Amino acid sequence: MMFMETNTATNATSSLSSVTLEVADIEAARHFYRAFGVDTYIRLRASDDLPGTGFRAFTLALTVSGPATVDGFVAAAVEAGATVLKPAVKSLWGYGGVVQAPDGTIWKVATSAKKDTGPATREIDEVVLLIGVQDVKATKQFYADHGLTVGKSFGGKYAEFTPGGSDPVKLALYKRRALAKDLGVADDDSSAHHVVLGSTGHAFTDPDGFAWEPTASTDTDRA
Repeated sequence: MMFMETNTATNATSSLSSVTLEVADIEAARHFYRAFGVDTYIRLRASDDLPGTGFRAFTLALTVSGPATVDGFVAAAVEAGATVLKPAVKSLWGYGGVVQAPDGTIWKVATSAKKDTGPATREIDEVVLLIGVQDVKATKQFYADHGLTVGKSFGGKYAEFTPGGSDPVKLALYKRRALAKDLGVADDDSSAHHVVLGSTGHAFTDPDGFAWEPTASTDTDRA
């Protein structure tokens, strides 16, 4: 049996304040993310390195109200140039699908509802940056030591952190191999992360190589 640990502390000194995607073509990426409908949740930064084809060990996951809304977001992404990695289907947990943006970022769109209770909307209930790590417990402790507050934790399988009041994206951890399987991609190590996490605190790099920078110091464009 898997037991869930909770932490109700509210005095975190740091949190995930922004997510910056490194892209080869900012204008093309901006066009895609506006069409997809997620431009207010991310920032963009030009990268001198062309994105690799390997697994970047993270995904951005959208939670929406129902299957029709999932289909709407997936269709908008595909029309704007995304590739479908996993078609939207029903599962034990609800309904969802996975797409890869032209810049290489993988997005998951899902709902816990298996049937619609209303018409499709363009509303997003939650956005989670889910990063794949080698050791969930160790990385969870690393982030706690850097001032983030653990919200939920399922042993060494999954952990999430309490977002700040105005933070648009929640941070969560998942086993790297399990994340790759869930997204329908191979767990290779041939690509850099191509994402920068904005911190309300100081700069640091986590055990899996994800870089954090103070949000005020990041040189980025809004999508």
